[in-house]
Amino acid sequence: MMRLALCNEVLGAMPLARQCALARSLDYDALEITPSTLADDPATIGASRAAEIRRTIEDAGLAVSGLHWLLVKPAGLSLTARDAAVRHRTLDIMKRLCELCARLGGAVLVHGSPAQRAIGEGDTLDIARARLVEALAAVAPIAGDNGVVYCLEPLSRRETPLVNTVAEAAAIVRAIAHPALRTMIDCSAAGQTESEPVPALIDRWLPTGLVAHIQVNDPNRRAPGQGDMRFAPIAAALRRNGYAGTVAVEPFDYVPDGPGAAAFAAGYWRGVCEAAEAVRP
Repeated sequence: MMRLALCNEVLGAMPLARQCALARSLDYDALEITPSTLADDPATIGASRAAEIRRTIEDAGLAVSGLHWLLVKPAGLSLTARDAAVRHRTLDIMKRLCELCARLGGAVLVHGSPAQRAIGEGDTLDIARARLVEALAAVAPIAGDNGVVYCLEPLSRRETPLVNTVAEAAAIVRAIAHPALRTMIDCSAAGQTESEPVPALIDRWLPTGLVAHIQVNDPNRRAPGQGDMRFAPIAAALRRNGYAGTVAVEPFDYVPDGPGAAAFAAGYWRGVCEAAEAVRP
């Protein structure tokens, strides 16, 4: 069965315990954590503090599905900067976040972070891509050692020109060829960028084993069901392909507000999943 997670920045104005209580009351199974909601420098969260955070979440009846928005803080991070020291510092934080994810009980890290893979003045797309690949090749074994999967997220072209489609991300994953490095599908980004609908994308890529995670959101950046994208066919495609991972709700524009968007998304997604199950042959 698919687990339903809420990306916790949606409730980021609340203390963590209140986030957990509300998410559980809305029938979420897990939180997908933005590390910068836990600390200004998430890489400094040690084993003791991670255990406290995990206990708070699990005491509420939830789990941590993983981490996303990995490189928001501290400031100044980049995997594509010309300055090798900046890239080294960023890679070190990525490795520490793999450890944090494992300590929290998470399974996946979603590497979006468009600002931290920007193409600097005077650089080319190929140069930036080579630097990104170098970092991912270095972090994959660390993810594997910690029992987590590091996912390269394709982002829309409005966010970055570097890795916009599942095919582009999959090519990098295949080139590095480490089992702890995979990609994922973000419905909003896919709806803006891919040449085929999300259900067809799922049918194409889930059987390859390269897709390890799904985020649901509308191309208008609101919660699933708050725009034109139809999610019942997406739920049906996931079931058709035997997806048993986590589906994470990740709106960016909270309508009417964070709690309201979280509530709407949970009810809507559960509804389309029930509908998909009802028509399953």
